[in-house]
Amino acid sequence: MNLLLDTHVVLWFFNGDDKLSENAKSQIITDKNIKFVSIISLWEISIKLSLQKLLFDGGTKEIFDLINLCGFKILPVKENHILELEKLPKYHKDPFDRLIIASAISENFTIISADKNFRSYEVNIIK
Repeated sequence: MNLLLDTHVVLWFFNGDDKLSENAKSQIITDKNIKFVSIISLWEISIKLSLQKLLFDGGTKEIFDLINLCGFKILPVKENHILELEKLPKYHKDPFDRLIIASAISENFTIISADKNFRSYEVNIIK
């Protein structure tokens, strides 16, 4: 299964946060799934770190290093993601999350997210 990790899931996983469900953790850890992190998540993390709305000791560079170490793949923003974004209903107002949802829909990926707003969309979700 191809999994797209929401931004908070990436951070929770790397921080060993208890907020990440056991099911989500097991889906990330297994070698059976291919894990993706959207470049949008990395952009969001970088912005929040620069505004000091988020703390992560090693900064964005460490996030990139951990992504590579864990064998996650970085999903770029593609034309079909933008076209899907334009069609999305406005259930969720966060532009980062909307593009992550649009990316998952267009790639037919399952999203791992605890964000309840994601459930309003036609996308497979692991909580």
